[in-house]
Amino acid sequence: MTATLINSTQSYEQALHRAAKVNWRVEDIIGEEKRLDFTKRFLPEVLARVNDIQCLNEREKLLLNQIRGNSYLHIFGLVEEFIVPCVINHVKTTGLADITATQALLHFAEEESKHIRLFRRFAEEFKLGFGSRCEGIGPVQDIANAVLQHHPLGVVLIILYIEWMTQYHYLASVRDNYSESLDPQFCSLLRHHWLEEAQHTTLDTLMVEQLVATLDQTEVVAGVADFFKLIEFINGGMMAQVQLDLASLSRATGRQFTDAEKQEIQAVQEKAYRWTFIGSGITHAEFVKTFGQVAPTEQSQLAEVAQAYCH
Repeated sequence: MTATLINSTQSYEQALHRAAKVNWRVEDIIGEEKRLDFTKRFLPEVLARVNDIQCLNEREKLLLNQIRGNSYLHIFGLVEEFIVPCVINHVKTTGLADITATQALLHFAEEESKHIRLFRRFAEEFKLGFGSRCEGIGPVQDIANAVLQHHPLGVVLIILYIEWMTQYHYLASVRDNYSESLDPQFCSLLRHHWLEEAQHTTLDTLMVEQLVATLDQTEVVAGVADFFKLIEFINGGMMAQVQLDLASLSRATGRQFTDAEKQEIQAVQEKAYRWTFIGSGITHAEFVKTFGQVAPTEQSQLAEVAQAYCH
């Protein structure tokens, strides 16, 4: 693989420096007077895609948007559950020769652990304020373990695209979004999450480079194959979440949807989930660049797979 970062030690040092500048505590972000506003939408429409569902009125669209916001952070919390052990395992395999790298990666894991706590705290606040039960895919640990059973390269590539995806979501549709009246508290959660994730893409890319340097071509091919298997696995999880969201919406509205209404909601939301959690990440220019350096012969397959998740 051609290195994308010329001086890895310098990159680790820079990541540590930036991390120190943006550090925050969960207690400063949520709780006490910092409450969710359930009169407002949580997610931007480009991610939630509730406006085009004809069978829902405005109140029901608001509720579905908030359900989607809850599911959105549940899924990111789930992702953090396999990022943390993946990073720690990487540190174990690389050893302590580059202590700056070790420190940066351990801090990376610490920040991801903090994000898990943030999202769990959000789930508590949401449960208190929403008024009815909402469920997320799980058990979380079982899903995380299933991901980690795949080839380490496949897992790290999944993490890399998710990190780029997180940045894209915030920068493209939340920050400077003055056209939608989104809940400021929810946007604050996304902003603080993004501030730390912005450093993680550098560390993820370095992890990919270091891992590929230890693999022969057969192992690289196996890792990339597992990456595509994990995309299918993630898609399966997203389709299951659509069904859970539909059940949550039915409980929240007290409404039993007809088969035709269920089909309409499901069709719109399946497209939304595919784009939000897969398409917007695997088409990110920086991810495509790194993937092309890892597996140039599989770039056409990546482009083909992307087409399925971008409509």
